[in-house]
Amino acid sequence: MRRDSLTALLAAALLTGAVMNASAAPREEAPFTLPDLPYATDALEPVIDEQTMQIHHGRHHRAYVDNLNLKVKEYPRLKTLDLEQVQREISSFDTAVRNNGGGHYNHSLFWKLMATPGQGGEPGKALMAAIERDFGSMDALRTRFSAAAAGVFGAGWAWLIVRDDGRLAITTTPNQDNPLMDVVAERGTPILALDVWEHAYYLKYRNKRADYVEVWWQVVDWREVERRFGNAQAPKQG
Repeated sequence: MRRDSLTALLAAALLTGAVMNASAAPREEAPFTLPDLPYATDALEPVIDEQTMQIHHGRHHRAYVDNLNLKVKEYPRLKTLDLEQVQREISSFDTAVRNNGGGHYNHSLFWKLMATPGQGGEPGKALMAAIERDFGSMDALRTRFSAAAAGVFGAGWAWLIVRDDGRLAITTTPNQDNPLMDVVAERGTPILALDVWEHAYYLKYRNKRADYVEVWWQVVDWREVERRFGNAQAPKQG
């Protein structure tokens, strides 16, 4: 089979999977919305191809948003919480809210943490000092993070978090869980996230997840990571 035909079939399969999991939520019960991408769908080429971005954001992420909105009638309290609060209180809701609320939060963060290849800058002084303190070097961080991402069994995410004690840690979660949730083993504030679900990379990289993880570093927006690190370090009010 020709490569372009195979790519079309894979795209159709991923698209169908996303659509089958979503139904349009009633307008009056839709407090959650799909955020726009902070760049064009082809901005991350050649690391992440445009077709993957279109399907990933426009179909998969949209499905999480639509399905989360469908739970508002069952859980009216969702209308009073922002997306981060939903994660922190996720044990109060059912599996559908956990999966779709997590999917919405994770992807909303993921898009913001990437930039056009070569335009993401470098870690600032404060973040680099924390990286060297907790991992030894940037190379050591990249090696450990990449190994964690490549080693996630099935679908999930790899994270760089700031723990409550202010130190950095690398964690992974299955499915659409994340380190903010009150049900995960190691909690903290996410400042870097990598989606290793197959729909994030399969059209371009097929089953070579490690290749995707390796080149993904080219699109990390370290300016955004630094900003989130600073916010996580700021004294909590109240």
